[in-house]
Amino acid sequence: MLRVEGVSMIFSGFAALSDVDLSVEKGEIRALIGANGAGKSTLLNVISGLLPGHAGKVLFEERDESRRNPSDLVLGGMSRSFQITSVFEEFSAFENVQIAVLAFRRQTVNLLTPAVRLGRGETQELLDAVGIAHLADQPAGELAAGDRKRLEFAIALAARPKMLLLDEPTAGMAPQERKVIVDLLSMLNRDEGVTILFTEHDLEMVGQLAHRISVLHQGRILAEGLPGEISQNAEVQAAYVGGHRNAAM
Repeated sequence: MLRVEGVSMIFSGFAALSDVDLSVEKGEIRALIGANGAGKSTLLNVISGLLPGHAGKVLFEERDESRRNPSDLVLGGMSRSFQITSVFEEFSAFENVQIAVLAFRRQTVNLLTPAVRLGRGETQELLDAVGIAHLADQPAGELAAGDRKRLEFAIALAARPKMLLLDEPTAGMAPQERKVIVDLLSMLNRDEGVTILFTEHDLEMVGQLAHRISVLHQGRILAEGLPGEISQNAEVQAAYVGGHRNAAM
């Protein structure tokens, strides 16, 4: 579904990414791990069109998307969430998702029906899918961290994506909140067939969710493999995991 070929990204002479190759299969959940500064978020930014890579290609379903803007990629089936949740805090959870539904439909004007009455069924389905239908009327700014993240997933799912790019989806969450997100992402992958590429520092969560893992180190792919293979990889342990964290996966 996704192929990254020879992607490089340079900031003020510093190579954040150097000749990165990455391939994600349809229906896969792939984790991208690495220490702070390894280039994980930068790679997601290049893939999702937020940053133009200085070299290389990004191919999504065999289409060269290297110079496409993010909105075109969303319409083509790729959605993205960020480390810091971005929602309309003064609007209700329902309104946040409804806006996304109408934006994806490009249905913002109807001479006969007020916008507030458009897309309600689909909005309710998305809130149900991520488990926050009971919070539909609550202002987004008052939601707990885990519920805000689930709201952001509902917004991303409004575009009916084939692939989700997630930057640290459980950052700052309590253990029980992380479990809810792991269960939700597993369900989306299993029941909806959504392919997922995500970055994460919580190695226990990575081991529970990912089918395969890619390790970034100093802007390069250091290793790839199954969770058990990565946890036993001596190069990965030396560069990132460390012997005391080996048991996390």
